[in-house]
Amino acid sequence: MTAQLVLQSGGATDVGKRRTHNEDALLVRDDLGLYLVADGAGGHSTGEVASALCARSMSNYFGATIRSTHQSPEFNRFGIPNGARRLSAAVLKANRDIVEISRSRPEHRGMGTTVVAACFSPRSGLMHVAHVGDSRCYRLRAGHLEQLTTDHSLLTDVIEQRPELDDAVLSRLPKNVVTRALGMDEELRVSIRSYAVVLGDRYLLCSDGLSGPVPAAELARALGQKATPQEIASHLVDLANARGGPDNIAALVLHCQGGHEHAVPADSVPPPPPELFRLPGDFDPEESNPELLILGIEDVNIAESTESASDGLFKALGELATGPRREK
Repeated sequence: MTAQLVLQSGGATDVGKRRTHNEDALLVRDDLGLYLVADGAGGHSTGEVASALCARSMSNYFGATIRSTHQSPEFNRFGIPNGARRLSAAVLKANRDIVEISRSRPEHRGMGTTVVAACFSPRSGLMHVAHVGDSRCYRLRAGHLEQLTTDHSLLTDVIEQRPELDDAVLSRLPKNVVTRALGMDEELRVSIRSYAVVLGDRYLLCSDGLSGPVPAAELARALGQKATPQEIASHLVDLANARGGPDNIAALVLHCQGGHEHAVPADSVPPPPPELFRLPGDFDPEESNPELLILGIEDVNIAESTESASDGLFKALGELATGPRREK
């Protein structure tokens, strides 16, 4: 059973102790059910432009798609939540806007931003999370803190592809390099996941200016306080500054006063019957039972896939020390 989904939200951002201007941006749109943190980069204040443009573009996209969203079913005929697709489309639209401005205006050339965004679907009680880069989403449920996103960082990509590398080699890798960001290229891969919201959940969207200096145990204690989301967000900013404030800080806290009574996988929320969406020529599960097809091994006639952001990663490792990189 799903109770009515009611949210409380609060956010805070700060320049920190070592930066001269704040390139982090927050978006709180309770009316749209949309929330995000963007962490800009690029130097000469262009990161500030990129993060603000990301927030405005995604907000505009959600505002422009309200009617079509209400008229569409909660799930498409493949059982995929339409809310997740809408959030991913908003990130991709923001990326195109940032790339266009970056290429058309010399003063904004080279700007980019990470983003972590969440939107909520009251009909299904689902929360959809999209992220690009190293801005994070955490969930506190029944006293247990869990990181729901995985950083798109150089270190993560290296560990995924070369787990046998010695720690001494890993220690020489730069720690502040992201492998995906809005503004890098017209092609962008957005990581998107959906979660069933449980009554009492608390979610934290934040930039690395908070998750870097403040340990997870302190984040959990702060999120577990009997305080409003706004009070908790302000307290989290204070914690980051107390630990030196090495970067801009952004924290957005969401408290769920409704949702599912028990935790269930997002795909356990029943979509409409597939026969409502079946088209002529669709696959009929009663007619055959195909084996698993592995792309690149089986001869499958599909559109050519795009390369991942980490393709060619190790060819570029030697250039990182001397090549240009964006400051974060």
